[in-house]
Amino acid sequence: MDTALELAGPLTHDELRRLDAYWRAANYLTVGQIYLLDNPLLREPLRPEHVKPRLLGHWGTSPGLNLIYVHLNRAIVARDLNMIYVAGPGHGGPAVVANTWLEGTYSELYPSVGRDEDGMRRLFRQFSFPGGIPSHVASEVPGSIHEGGELGYSLSHAYGAVMDDPDLVVACVIGDGEAETGPLAGSWLSNMFVDPARDGAVLPILHLNGFKIANPAVLDRIPTDDLLSMMRGYGYQPYLVEGDDPARVHQELAGTLDVALDAIAAIQARARGTAANQARARGTAANQARARGHAGAEPSPDGHPGHRPRWPMIILRTPKGWSGPREADGHRVEGTFHAHQVPLAVSRGNPEHLARLEQWLRSYRPEELFDATGAPARDLDRLVPAGDRRMSANPVTNGGLLLRDLALPDFRAYAVTVDRPGGPDASATGVLGNWLRDVIAANPDRFRLFGPDEVESNKLDAAFEVTDRAFVGRITPDDQDLAPGGRVLEVLSEHLCQGWLEGYLLTGRHGVFTSYEAFIHIVDSMVNQHLKWLKVTRNIPWRRPIASLNYLLSSHVWRQDHNGFSHQDPGFIDHVVNKKAEVVRVYLPPDANTLLSTMDHCLRSRHYVNVVVAGKQSGPSWLGITDAILHCQRGLGVWDWAGTRTGEEPDVVLACAGDVPTLETLAAAALLREHLPDLRVRVVNVVDLMRLQPDTEHPHGLPDAQFDAIFTRDRPVIFAYHGYPWLIHRLTYRRTNHANLHVRGYKEEGTTTTPFDMVMLNDLDRFHLVTDVIDRVPGLGGRAASVRQRMVDARVACRAHTREYGEDHPRITGWRWPAPA
Repeated sequence: MDTALELAGPLTHDELRRLDAYWRAANYLTVGQIYLLDNPLLREPLRPEHVKPRLLGHWGTSPGLNLIYVHLNRAIVARDLNMIYVAGPGHGGPAVVANTWLEGTYSELYPSVGRDEDGMRRLFRQFSFPGGIPSHVASEVPGSIHEGGELGYSLSHAYGAVMDDPDLVVACVIGDGEAETGPLAGSWLSNMFVDPARDGAVLPILHLNGFKIANPAVLDRIPTDDLLSMMRGYGYQPYLVEGDDPARVHQELAGTLDVALDAIAAIQARARGTAANQARARGTAANQARARGHAGAEPSPDGHPGHRPRWPMIILRTPKGWSGPREADGHRVEGTFHAHQVPLAVSRGNPEHLARLEQWLRSYRPEELFDATGAPARDLDRLVPAGDRRMSANPVTNGGLLLRDLALPDFRAYAVTVDRPGGPDASATGVLGNWLRDVIAANPDRFRLFGPDEVESNKLDAAFEVTDRAFVGRITPDDQDLAPGGRVLEVLSEHLCQGWLEGYLLTGRHGVFTSYEAFIHIVDSMVNQHLKWLKVTRNIPWRRPIASLNYLLSSHVWRQDHNGFSHQDPGFIDHVVNKKAEVVRVYLPPDANTLLSTMDHCLRSRHYVNVVVAGKQSGPSWLGITDAILHCQRGLGVWDWAGTRTGEEPDVVLACAGDVPTLETLAAAALLREHLPDLRVRVVNVVDLMRLQPDTEHPHGLPDAQFDAIFTRDRPVIFAYHGYPWLIHRLTYRRTNHANLHVRGYKEEGTTTTPFDMVMLNDLDRFHLVTDVIDRVPGLGGRAASVRQRMVDARVACRAHTREYGEDHPRITGWRWPAPA
């Protein structure tokens, strides 16, 4: 059944009357927030001074959001549901705020906005007003995990929220404009990754009101049969509710919600009531083999073992700006794009529009909806769920309340044994993968690993020794490590990985997102929004800190020599550093042991975005685990063993950040020691990039006196950096010795070539670093001219070798840090 349900109507006369009154109350409060400064209950005729001078907000989507909200409340009360509400069209903020006030949660968290006339006045005045609240479903709104200002992420947030929360139902309203975005279009596939045996359920509600700001909504204009077929193709069972008669729509929506919620309960009961499915949910390799026995299965409405369930979804088609003005200024408003934002341009000099506004507000009959004090009428309270069952008070939406620490294995037990700097070689992410494997095993209900088909490529495949990739689709005998209950989420969409992880974190869990460095840019805008959320919620007293969003970026710019220019971009760091210092951390561990220490720190942290960049190819191990821990705690430090004339003021500082820049810097230091033994060289390695900023700019910043002691006040500093060199200049521009800072990094020179040719193309190679030292240390150029020439010749020879043999010169591939004399 995937057309309008032909129901006699589940609502009694009293239930229908009460639902409609609640809907009218929410609509009244929504309009009041957009328009009114005063006279909230219209106790006197509306005057110009009662209206805001600047009218901001979005009316068009709000009646639909209010309608859905009150019907979900009915279902929660009737079924004792654990449910939250995600408003994809977040510009309908006044609607959601209105419902949180009707439920009482808003007044509990903001006592100055009480459930009375004065509180209503404050509620109206603050909306989209200086010193007030934003116009969207922002973090200030109780019950929100999704602001919806930037469209496209509601459904992925909803699916992330239900992972590992088997009792939770997320009602996700998707606006017809949002449905046109790429991220949302991909999000329909999320049902392939939710296991009915151990996860909760998402009920998508596609709200078609026909228009965006000035254009028709595409999904509203395609034939209904095509739309239903599209949803079936995505694996859903669609139900259509449409109309513009409130009584009929109330009855149809109530009945359809009952059918949808019954279907969800049946799917979950079937999955959870079968011993085989319960075992299958653990995601072990043995269970994967069992799942393969169901190859060829198609979506099933009952969630039969081995079948992909056909989850319900609702398509709700109602007029844009429903119940608002039908026309204004000679054109239709209700049911057209003119209803999108402020349908009546009421100005203090336009008495006709003022009268129309008053007529509109009075059409909701506020005298029936609010008592003499301005509080909601008692009849409305009967539709409000109790306590934490209110969607605006559900602790799931304030994830920090539910957050539990991870059980983290002692990372020191996974460390590489380092007898001398530079040995043995190890894959940093490969070593980390062993630790993450055991993190997954120790936290089966609150940690997941997310990636766009790159977990194995990034050398984290040890995870598959204890779990699988989550997958609820057809599994064939040739597949590997797939099972419905897998703890690894892989889909070739960075948007989905980001959205799932955000939803997972915002509802009180932990995770890591691993990606190729260049392609994490795909989620630039999404991480912008998450960072804004973190920044604002730091200053909302009732919001509790959530687990940090951890990026592990590998297959990075310096080792994408095989894929070429398209895969070479280290600029995500620059993007993140633009955000507020209190929520941003960037780490560039130079080897496996420092990566272990860094990731342990990141998984223990709260309310940050941590960006960790590390190589996956085998490389030198510079520090034993004890020294690695100390180095990471410092964030940067002098490596005395790599420099010369320790304890004396250096002639030059060689600084580095990143695994490949560290390798090239140490090779340059060895060349200087060999060819210019009297030169005093200090080597500084930076793990925590934000240590370069002053402590007045970033919480991790190094005080000026300490910075000057390490980098000197007046000596040349040659800085080999993983990313774009100007970021280092930006972070250090206030430092005393900034004029003597010379940075080498990626300068947008790349191709398919060898690893060492990549660093040569960007002047980051060891030979060029040595020439930089010779050119910049005063008085050295003349007496080291022959050394400089040897460095230039060495570069030429190495490049010629790559052109003739297709690989790097043995003096590069075979280089090791020289043993002490």
